[in-house]
Amino acid sequence: MKLQKTPSANPKAAKEARKWLLIDAEGKVLGRLATDVAAILRGKHKPSYTPHVDCGDYVVIVNASKVVLTAGKAEKKTRYHHSGYPGGLREDPYGALIQKDPARALRAAIRGMLPHNILGKQLLSKLKIHGGPEHPHMGQQPVSLDLPQAAARSKSMGE
Repeated sequence: MKLQKTPSANPKAAKEARKWLLIDAEGKVLGRLATDVAAILRGKHKPSYTPHVDCGDYVVIVNASKVVLTAGKAEKKTRYHHSGYPGGLREDPYGALIQKDPARALRAAIRGMLPHNILGKQLLSKLKIHGGPEHPHMGQQPVSLDLPQAAARSKSMGE
């Protein structure tokens, strides 16, 4: 009896097959955008996905300052970080964080959905976030990717 082996992604071939994708965050819900971007960074949209190999694409996000928070999360949801010193716990509401630095807020949401190890840091380095519509990555010729709207997705899910 001949056994077939399960194919595994080759890191060298996965690196050559990477594309640059451009996502416009205007009017998108923060959490839903973050889950879609995290899946693209991991490479879950490709048939050659392998959990321990970085086979995802580069993602450029523009208009990060126009991302939307729903259900009062601007005041309720907070981001915690600690300086490492006693009494160094800081908390920032996401509404203030988006106004102050929208790229940081979006990066924190996406970072929480990636693996918390060396692979996650490697995946996060392929994420480029810009608050406005301009970006310096036109030399890579990013392909515009249109993600489904939150309202259309929630209707299709029966919510």
